[in-house]
Amino acid sequence: MADTVFLSAPALLEYSRARYTPALRESVGRLAAPMNTIAGYHFGWNDQYGRPTADDAGKAVRPALVLLSAQAADATDEVGIPGAVAIELVHNFSLLHDDIMDGDHTRRGRPTAWSVFGSAQAILVGDALLALAPQVLLQATERGSAPEDTLRAVQQLTSSTCALIDGQCQDLAFEKTEGITVEECLVMEGGKTGALLACACRIGAVLAGADDRVSHALYRYGYHLGLAFQAVDDLLGIWGDPQITGKARWGDLRRRKNSLPVCAALAEGGTASRRLSDLLTDPNTSDDDEHQLAQRAALIEAAGGRAFAEAEARRQHATAVAALSEVHIPGEVEEQLTMLATFIVKRER
Repeated sequence: MADTVFLSAPALLEYSRARYTPALRESVGRLAAPMNTIAGYHFGWNDQYGRPTADDAGKAVRPALVLLSAQAADATDEVGIPGAVAIELVHNFSLLHDDIMDGDHTRRGRPTAWSVFGSAQAILVGDALLALAPQVLLQATERGSAPEDTLRAVQQLTSSTCALIDGQCQDLAFEKTEGITVEECLVMEGGKTGALLACACRIGAVLAGADDRVSHALYRYGYHLGLAFQAVDDLLGIWGDPQITGKARWGDLRRRKNSLPVCAALAEGGTASRRLSDLLTDPNTSDDDEHQLAQRAALIEAAGGRAFAEAEARRQHATAVAALSEVHIPGEVEEQLTMLATFIVKRER
């Protein structure tokens, strides 16, 4: 992969998907029935009856970052495959649980796993994926990683998973809390999204035996890229096109999420900001009325929340890319990491 120059981020993501998916399928295939069928449904490999499908399996950004991370340490992407699988397992554990907690009925354009198989089964499958992740990572020695590097990778994966869970817990708590500041929102999003992306960006290098300077620079790249990613996600959660995102319109507004655009709008203090605050604290406002949801979205934009989140995404993107220049990384790998960062900020889904 390090010798391959990709002309587009989608081509890079497709290559990465082809590299790690066989190992991911093998890992998920260890699950007992019916968990293997439910997991396969969630990943888009089969329908609810276990019949093969060709549905969208997600963007696969995190596994691609793991493989590039290994190459950043002058190794082949083969070394990073256990890390790519482990990261994808943890990420999808969080998605399965998030869909239940958020009450989402649609993901990637089709019914969510919990809405098809029930909440209890989806929770258990998420738990199973989480338990598989360190098992897969411990097998990295079979692909050339030193035992001590494998242990470091497991430690980093588990600490990042804890940060992710902490961030998700804060996110839920914020839905019922008034006065969340922009700074508090960014800290929450740093755990919810930044931690796992940061882990993805350095775990391949750790498995390849990189020194701390390289792994820390990649971690900073990933952390700030995660904040940019979440800022874009927050924008899509309000203004995203359901035909592109595969999610319901105004989903974050229906759940009254204190996402970055909302926090920025409420902090602005002008007429639109105060009107938004009144609507969000009025017990008579409906979270299902399309007109009222459209009004909230318009007020957030009028109060500068949309513009703030767009600017924050650009700022975090620039900070992420700057971290790559702090250490020596092969030129073609740095180019592909930069390209992928730009793709994330400009994505529409």
